[in-house]
Amino acid sequence: MQKVENGKYVSVKYKGTLENGEIFDSTEGREPIELQVGSGQIIKGFEDALVGMELNEKKEFTLAPEEAYGTRDENNMHTFSREEVPADMNPQVGEVIGLQTPDGRQIPARVAQFDEEKLVVDLNHPLADQNLSFEIEVVDINEAPTQMPEGCDTGGCNGCSGC
Repeated sequence: MQKVENGKYVSVKYKGTLENGEIFDSTEGREPIELQVGSGQIIKGFEDALVGMELNEKKEFTLAPEEAYGTRDENNMHTFSREEVPADMNPQVGEVIGLQTPDGRQIPARVAQFDEEKLVVDLNHPLADQNLSFEIEVVDINEAPTQMPEGCDTGGCNGCSGC
């Protein structure tokens, strides 16, 4: 029987829940996700749980924060003076906004405080400090990807990459 190994492309159905039973993510009603095991596309604990599983095998497991999105780091709280915030911007506490890094990348930041003096944003992942439970099922194992990346058409000899 085929087993999940590093380098293989695996399609997985899953449901992720918090300790209170709230579902934070799921493939229910969607296509399974496909990922290359060992490539770091998903959190390490999830990837580690996949290794060694067989086709159509199901598994339940819980990850501590260190195996998932880590623990909160207060150094990931950043304060900007009100003058640094565009005048037409009125972020709301809890809202996720995009910040641009000096190299042009966009990173998400959750608004922790906004008033006439300052904007405080939290760059910690929203699931930091959380124990995460998963129910997973391996539905396909392949040597190469079988799903076209989102936003690609099937034109060209190499899909997205063109010829």
